Amino acid sequence: MARSGVRYEDVQRAIDALLAKGEAPSVHKVREVLGTGSFTTISEHLREWRIQRKENRDQPPPRGMPAALQELAEALWEKAQAAANEALAHYRQEADGRVETAREEAGEASRRAEDAEQRESALSAHLASIEQRLGEQSGELARREAERDALAEREAKLSRYQARLEQQLADLQQTQERRAQEHQQALAEQASRHQERLAQEEQRHESSESRLMALLDEARQERQTADKAHVQRHQQLETRLERTERLVQEARSALAEEEKRHRETEWARRQAEERTRTQQHEQVLLQGRIDEQQQLLAEQARRLRDLETQLHRCLWQAPVAKQRDEHEKEESEAEHGARNDEGPANAEPSREE
Repeated sequence: MARSGVRYEDVQRAIDALLAKGEAPSVHKVREVLGTGSFTTISEHLREWRIQRKENRDQPPPRGMPAALQELAEALWEKAQAAANEALAHYRQEADGRVETAREEAGEASRRAEDAEQRESALSAHLASIEQRLGEQSGELARREAERDALAEREAKLSRYQARLEQQLADLQQTQERRAQEHQQALAEQASRHQERLAQEEQRHESSESRLMALLDEARQERQTADKAHVQRHQQLETRLERTERLVQEARSALAEEEKRHRETEWARRQAEERTRTQQHEQVLLQGRIDEQQQLLAEQARRLRDLETQLHRCLWQAPVAKQRDEHEKEESEAEHGARNDEGPANAEPSREE
């Protein structure tokens, strides 16, 4: 008994395909058509098919049949065989035409499937390149964001440095004002002391005009010396103030430059985000086209399966028609043989009379 695996129906379909090609069935050819199965299983199925084929063949005429009846039967058999062969040739030609048409349609479907696969491969490659560019732009965007963060940190440092310089400038201005006030107060106190001393000297030495003039000259010289010192100190403070203002101006220029670079970086980031959104939209469109191609491939695969079903049905119609014609021929020959048997039996007594 045949082992499970390749069924008898599979072997029979392979044999029918070989017969349709005009090739004699064998174990190797059947296995080439099936593409699977063991030689033992295929050999047992092939043996069973040959046994059934022999059983379905016409039985030889019975012994003792008259020569005339045998000739008549042979003539009828030849005519029936010729008619069956003609009908079989017609059916086979029609089946071959349908098979060829089905093969052409299957080839066309295969070509369309290959074209769809090529388009899908091209779309996949395009999508991969877009994803690669998107990754590169994402890296560029990350780098720009890192630069922006660094610029923001640097801007914060410059802002803190500017605030520190402005605080120092305010402290210097307060110190300068305080020192000026102290100097004015010192001058006022010194003048007051001189006035007191002068008053005392005038009270004590009203008659000593020369000494008073000397004191006035001394006071005038001290006043001039104090004024010179005040002017010199004021010039030093103005010099330090100018240097501080220059540093503040430089800091403000650097801050303006950093703000400009920050605006440019922000603009570049917005442009990159816009390109990213555009590429994401293109990716969505490409995914839609890929889905459409996959649906088209599924539809073509379904049509290919329908064509294979039609081809299988066409291949099975010819053997069934052949068996039906052979069965009808056997019944006709059996009926004709029965009539011939009755005819001679009735004719012999008349000749004896």
